[in-house]
Amino acid sequence: MAAMNPDAVARAFVDHYYTTFDVNRAGLGSLYQEGSMLTFEGQQVLGSQNIAAKLAALPFGQCQHKVSTVDCQPSGPPGAVLVFVSGALKLSGEQHELKFSQMFHLVPTPQGSFYVANDIFRLNYG
Repeated sequence: MAAMNPDAVARAFVDHYYTTFDVNRAGLGSLYQEGSMLTFEGQQVLGSQNIAAKLAALPFGQCQHKVSTVDCQPSGPPGAVLVFVSGALKLSGEQHELKFSQMFHLVPTPQGSFYVANDIFRLNYG
């Protein structure tokens, strides 16, 4: 299998992740595995089921992500990609957008896709 371009992997993942988050948040659980970790606003959550439950329990319904930047680097293990995203989050019924940053560590699977090994999310205040 030919090595994939990290920029192409990052772009495709970011488009898929935020579209899924905004339309069907419950569908995000399949992007994680049991060893995956999410740190959401400083709270660590381990494992795909716990991560899916955390994302489903967020205290807002509809939202819309607007991605401003996507930066990436090749990482270990071979084929893995670090992805850093910045953007804005608009919650349904809210007038103002919230700025956010999010980092993903994407690791290839034997089937040729990727899973999220690490995910760190933080709102940017001020």
